[in-house]
Amino acid sequence: MRTKTTISEIDAQIETLRVKRKNLLVKANERFARMAQKAGLAELDIPDGELDAIFAEIVTRFRERVRGADGPSA
Repeated sequence: MRTKTTISEIDAQIETLRVKRKNLLVKANERFARMAQKAGLAELDIPDGELDAIFAEIVTRFRERVRGADGPSA
C-alpha cells in the first residue's frame, strides 16, 4: 500500500526541482553566452530590441524545422 505524501515532502521535492531548473537555466545561459562571444556578438553594439527580434526569427526558423521533421500530424 502506498504511503501518504506529506506536505513537507512535497515542499522538498519542489525545492529540488527549483534547484534543478536554476542549474539548467545557468547552463543554457552560459552556453548561449559562449556562442555569442565566439561569433563576435559581444563586441557589437546591437540594441536590445534588435537582438530580441533577431533571436525571435531564429527561434521561429528552428521551430519550423522541427515541425517539418515531425511530418504531417493527422
